[in-house]
Amino acid sequence: MKKGKISNLLRQLGLIYPADWARYYLERFKNRKVNKHFKLEHPHVKLPPDYLLYESFQINYQKYYTGSMETVKWLKNHFEKHIELKDKRILDWGCGPGRIIRHLPQIIGNRCDYYGTDYNKRSIDWCSKNLPDIHFNINSLKAQLPYDDHFMDIIYGISIFTHLSEQLHYDWYHELYRILKPKGIMFLTTHGDNYKVKLTDPEMNTYNNNQLVVRGKVKEGHRTYTTFQPKAFMEKLFSNVEILEHIETKPEAGSWIPQDIWIVRKH
Repeated sequence: MKKGKISNLLRQLGLIYPADWARYYLERFKNRKVNKHFKLEHPHVKLPPDYLLYESFQINYQKYYTGSMETVKWLKNHFEKHIELKDKRILDWGCGPGRIIRHLPQIIGNRCDYYGTDYNKRSIDWCSKNLPDIHFNINSLKAQLPYDDHFMDIIYGISIFTHLSEQLHYDWYHELYRILKPKGIMFLTTHGDNYKVKLTDPEMNTYNNNQLVVRGKVKEGHRTYTTFQPKAFMEKLFSNVEILEHIETKPEAGSWIPQDIWIVRKH
């Protein structure tokens, strides 16, 4: 049976949360040795609680900390194609427990200011206490951020739209647009054509009709609330900005499935 069918069945039976908790404990057990070794080798690295890691990424300390430095370098390379990285305000929309943003001051530097926002209070509390020189604030699912119009130069959101309903796609996009400066850029990722292999037949019909596919029946924004975004849907969402790049990286056999990357510029 396709994983998509199993996922939808668990949702219908109200068992998706217990199944996700079971997966959490399994992942924590599988990573116990490598995580213990990482802590012994890096005693001074501050690490968030395991469930915060699981909720937003993986329970693997090496990948969370060291691996994410490479992610920041990768992001930096994408940003530099389209904007000068100097004296800029950069927002991590959906920062979680600081996996990426904690490395930005060291890797980007250049007198930039860094901001992180998330709807998970525990993640923001942890970040605020443990990651200095970064401005953090909590938000709700409602698309409302405490920043002035035209405040940010760069906004990035990695796998955030992938957990929002259609209405919140539009609400949050317009809020991000509001706070972005003219000529500022957004870097956002989605579940594009690579993820067709995960769709059930009814979901595939919806996707091929250029409509958002939603797996709900759980709290919106949670890792178990999953959406899949056809290219035409995203192009419609971005109708008032310049699409600088739409990157579709084909997966290698047996590897993880890459999300689509969208980089847009405000006029």
